[in-house]
Amino acid sequence: MQRTKSSLLQIQPPTYGNLVTILSIDGGGIRGIIPATILEFLESQLQELDGEEARLADYFDVIAGTSTGGLVTAMLGAPNEKKRPLFSAKDIKPFYLEHCPKIFPQKFSFGAIGRLFRSMAGPKYDGEYLHRVVRQKLGEIRLHETLTNVVIPTFDIKAMQPTIFSSYQIKSSPCLDARLSDICISTSAAPTYLPGHHFKNQDPEGNVREFNLIDGGVSANNPTLVALNQVTKQVINEDPDFFPIKPMDYGRFLIISIGTGTAKNEQKFNAKMAAEWGMLGWLTNGGSTPLIDVFTQSSADLVDFHLATVTQALHSQDNYLRIQDDTLTGTVSSVDISTKENLKKLGRIGDDLLKKPVSRVNLETGQFEPVENGGTNEDALKKFAKILSQERRLREKRSPHANNSKTTGPHNLSI
Repeated sequence: MQRTKSSLLQIQPPTYGNLVTILSIDGGGIRGIIPATILEFLESQLQELDGEEARLADYFDVIAGTSTGGLVTAMLGAPNEKKRPLFSAKDIKPFYLEHCPKIFPQKFSFGAIGRLFRSMAGPKYDGEYLHRVVRQKLGEIRLHETLTNVVIPTFDIKAMQPTIFSSYQIKSSPCLDARLSDICISTSAAPTYLPGHHFKNQDPEGNVREFNLIDGGVSANNPTLVALNQVTKQVINEDPDFFPIKPMDYGRFLIISIGTGTAKNEQKFNAKMAAEWGMLGWLTNGGSTPLIDVFTQSSADLVDFHLATVTQALHSQDNYLRIQDDTLTGTVSSVDISTKENLKKLGRIGDDLLKKPVSRVNLETGQFEPVENGGTNEDALKKFAKILSQERRLREKRSPHANNSKTTGPHNLSI
């Protein structure tokens, strides 16, 4: 029979369920269209199970995102006036298609020489349109107002250390309760592409903290481990919202990690070329920035390599899904070539990625290989959607707060 609508607006704490659910989204500029396509499909599956009002924030204990992934995270978690997600997953790709050409305008004067001098004089783009549209969409919404926990890495260039904007840390570090717009602008400030972001934030006690931030991809382009770290801290501190988890009990985590695509292995560069580069060669070469490409891709891959190793060793690999395309070539491997044609290509890559087989990194070679009998990414997302729906329903059944809320959330799974 069809159960009645959920009486809960937000997902109940993990302590009433069996799993801790994590969604993570990599950085990658305009390539954010790829995870946007994946997320739209996942949310559509949840809606088939639980009704058209279902949103991703209703199912994940934490959503983490870096750079463009941080913007997607904020869009999924920010509330509207009805205390429901400001954006649905299907809204993200149209947002990118509309705004990316204005964030990354392609009309540069003076040709290659002009671009070279511009890259030496300052960032490639002034960021003014990005700042304006982010502030317009997110307004004065602050970190504590998100509908589920969010984790967004940045890097403080003055302190020379990562700054993690985390819902879990607001209580102990109230100065981190910044506006989502400032957080998104900061985590997107990729070196050489967009300017760093400076702002101050004051906590309720009047203490002021100054931030000097650049792209979170400097420290964690794949923020999955950062999200795991934030959750683990709550377990260590015996937060009552979290059931006891034994050390290294990765079987209690359900993780979906979505990449923004990487260049095909033999694409772009080689050691012979790099041996001749000076500072300018590393900063601008072949229409991209090799130094940025290297540290963002390597940090993302190392996180996946670690999680693949640990989950396989502890026989919990079925609870970890990494969706990534490592075959990008030409303009689609860029983070900023925002022509309409290129953006549409990225959308098609996302659609094709759903049809590709589930792949897992080979621990010997470091290469992605199809999982035997693993089905497609589409199949895997359908399976994970069912698990997420069942986990939410279990928590509602066990939670003593379930019958006290008067708000209305998504429908529950038909049984």
